[in-house]
Amino acid sequence: MNGIIVIDKQSDFTSFDVIAIVRGILREKKIGHSGTLDPMATGVLPVLVGKAAKAQDLLPDTDKEYEASFRLGITTDTLDITGTVRTETSCSFTANDIESLLPRFRGDIMQIPPMYSAVQKDGVRLYDLARQGIEVEREARPVHISELELLSFDEKTQCGKLRIVCSKGTYIRVICDDIGKILGCGGVMTALRRTKACGFTVEDAVTLAQLQEMKNNDNIGSILRPVDSIFMCYRSVRISEKQAVRYKNGASLSMARLHMPKETADGELLRIYSGNEFLGLGTADKDSAELKVRKNFI
Repeated sequence: MNGIIVIDKQSDFTSFDVIAIVRGILREKKIGHSGTLDPMATGVLPVLVGKAAKAQDLLPDTDKEYEASFRLGITTDTLDITGTVRTETSCSFTANDIESLLPRFRGDIMQIPPMYSAVQKDGVRLYDLARQGIEVEREARPVHISELELLSFDEKTQCGKLRIVCSKGTYIRVICDDIGKILGCGGVMTALRRTKACGFTVEDAVTLAQLQEMKNNDNIGSILRPVDSIFMCYRSVRISEKQAVRYKNGASLSMARLHMPKETADGELLRIYSGNEFLGLGTADKDSAELKVRKNFI
């Protein structure tokens, strides 16, 4: 079994929990995933099955989309509702107050990773330090927020929901915390749902219970997506049967003998096909004028 299964992760499960359960359902040892979701988060988690697991270190840095619920007037050590409360105060902001702040977070911004994160400081995970009560300085990192909108806001409860389209490495709870800081009342993320990742949406996803039911009914094939579906943002090139033999043996191919895409950039990753069969990925090397094997999935 080789391909992609898009799981709608439930809350209170780690991404590794999901992998373990999928491995048990499918009886497949080679399983990977396309990006960690915190236990409280739900939503799109593409799972890489069989030979597709080899794609884990080559996944495109495509934007991800989230819906994040937040509450004003409270802060915690984790920046989300699961943490220990640090401050709590009453506030009475309006939807317009929130809307007026959002332009500050759109586009290229700098973001300081939270202490409860997997970022390393001197070889130690920040969350390991945080659990010891240690807080250290963190360098701000560049992230990109391409879309940010307020979906709803209840002025009575001071709770709202944001839709966010952002680059890899963005911490949504930091955005909620920063909004609270600007307003002077504090804020925490109360729920997070990833609605899009690696080009897949929640409409493409199934729950673990649905996956088990499909396995019981011998119907996994209906949701198993081809390996190349996760690389559709890359352009493609088709090679002959003879060239395919060379590629499968790890040999580079002369770009002069291929129908390369127009204006191929040096270092560009390309999907490689022989006929309709997806073979893997290649890297365009302009200096040697060769298409070099990056990863094959045969």
